[in-house]
Amino acid sequence: MNRTKKKGRRANIPTKSTTYTARCPASFRCLPQREPWSFTRKPGMPIPTAAPFFQNEYMKDDFFIKIETWHKPDMGTTDNPHGLPPEEWEETEVVPIDIADRSQVDDVDYKPEEDPALFHSEKTGRGPLGPGWKKELHNSNCPYMTAYKLVTVHFRWWGLQGRVENFIHKQEKRLFTNFHRQLFCWLDRWVDLTMDDIRRMEEETQRELDQMRNEGSVRGMKAGED
Repeated sequence: MNRTKKKGRRANIPTKSTTYTARCPASFRCLPQREPWSFTRKPGMPIPTAAPFFQNEYMKDDFFIKIETWHKPDMGTTDNPHGLPPEEWEETEVVPIDIADRSQVDDVDYKPEEDPALFHSEKTGRGPLGPGWKKELHNSNCPYMTAYKLVTVHFRWWGLQGRVENFIHKQEKRLFTNFHRQLFCWLDRWVDLTMDDIRRMEEETQRELDQMRNEGSVRGMKAGED
């Protein structure tokens, strides 16, 4: 579904800074073990790009991750969807993600129940997605859209900059792939939700995450080696 959002409104993201801590990959053990892997998500990023900005408090402006998203009613055919200057666009790597392509999923992440090539929605009749699903969707009356994500990673540390930046880009691609595969396969769980339901679930999830961060150990997707 393509949504039109008014300029100047705020995306539905936390209105306070939230701190996250990541596990340190073994290949980066030469760095301090905790500080460089703790990030604060800055609040109040305006839509339509709804860009989360994660900054490392240890390295300040020398380490940040920014993710800008545009949703467009097309099949991934928009060139330079974020409107970057020509010189920046030439240096930007375009990485297509096909949620039905098993080869794009790491073996450690694969779950048959989260495979769009196997899933069939009882409520909507959608799925499974075959090899030609994009062409079939384009020729149907079913609504569709593409999420264009622009990931900017800056890590300024002599001898490790390129390696760390490439590693983070790889993990972001993995995260986007897994999440959107899950989103499709969980269709019957959310297709009937109202906006009030979604707001309530977001608030409950935020409280649970805050509690886990304050009381528990580091959890979540485990990063592979670079």
